[in-house]
Amino acid sequence: MLTIVSDTHSTGGHRLDGRTLDAVREADIVVHAGDFMTEPVLDAFEAESSTFRGVHGNNDDSAIRSRLPKARTVEYEGVRFAVTHTVRGGNTALTLFGKEREADAVIFGHSHRPTADLAGELPLINPGSHAQPRGHRPAHAELEPIAGGLRGRLVTPDGEVFETFDLHAE
Repeated sequence: MLTIVSDTHSTGGHRLDGRTLDAVREADIVVHAGDFMTEPVLDAFEAESSTFRGVHGNNDDSAIRSRLPKARTVEYEGVRFAVTHTVRGGNTALTLFGKEREADAVIFGHSHRPTADLAGELPLINPGSHAQPRGHRPAHAELEPIAGGLRGRLVTPDGEVFETFDLHAE
């Protein structure tokens, strides 16, 4: 399973709880789309997953920025993801970012709004925030292999699945 989290906004620990914590511990790969805030938070995530892959966000301190890139590419089960916290220009800019990296989908954060937007040229996945939802549901994303791609779901820390979607490698 690929587990995606974002926007922790903490100064202490990872703030993982319930199903979100279990999903991070069970994952083959964990992706964090930025905004940890302080280095101890990044350390706490790395302690939970030996396959952790993150990017820094706009609220991350200089220690995190020195350890994590602004953008990266992650592959899981033949699906290539372009990962960033945010880019100016909305969905169009995110799509261009993904195309530049020859990705099948884009993972991003920043809005705290859990979304799987499959309507454009590239799927855009935002796991929301598990710890600081800012008026949205607290959430993370889980993706598991299916024939020809991945089946994804947006899940609350309580374990409620509130959206499912499929991604296919091009």
